[in-house]
Amino acid sequence: MVIAVAFLLCIPATAAEPHPSVCQQDSAYRQLDFWIGHWDVFNTGDGSKAGTSAIEKVLGGCALAVQWQETDGSGEVREVFYYQRAKKLWRQVWISDAGPTKERGLLDAQPGGVLIFQGEVPQLDGGSHLDRSTVKALPDGRIHQIIAISRDGGKTWQSVFEAEYRRRK
Repeated sequence: MVIAVAFLLCIPATAAEPHPSVCQQDSAYRQLDFWIGHWDVFNTGDGSKAGTSAIEKVLGGCALAVQWQETDGSGEVREVFYYQRAKKLWRQVWISDAGPTKERGLLDAQPGGVLIFQGEVPQLDGGSHLDRSTVKALPDGRIHQIIAISRDGGKTWQSVFEAEYRRRK
């Protein structure tokens, strides 16, 4: 026992410091870093403010946490984006204070910083619809997002939310 204690006392302090997480070392976990920050979000149709969004890295850089608040305070959403390393795929879980939930996976990453997330959303009546979010990082630091749904298996899409994210000052 005395030998073990003496051995532990000889270990340099740097050995006890945490190492960067696997997520911090793998560039795949940084694919959504452009979206980190505090945002004011505006409807692209009429320019009115839709809400605010705060996006931060959590769990040692292994996930992003999102807190959305509608401007009038009526709606709140929490989201978690995480990278599923085994499948090399980003996933999103979306939960609203009104009850609805969504889960999407990264469907496509296009040149120019365009990411498309898509998932199937179950309905209370037993049916479902497709839900797609297209996010594009703009050159000046803003972000453009379109959320669309399809009730016919992806043949046609209806935009339900289109907005521009502007960094809060």
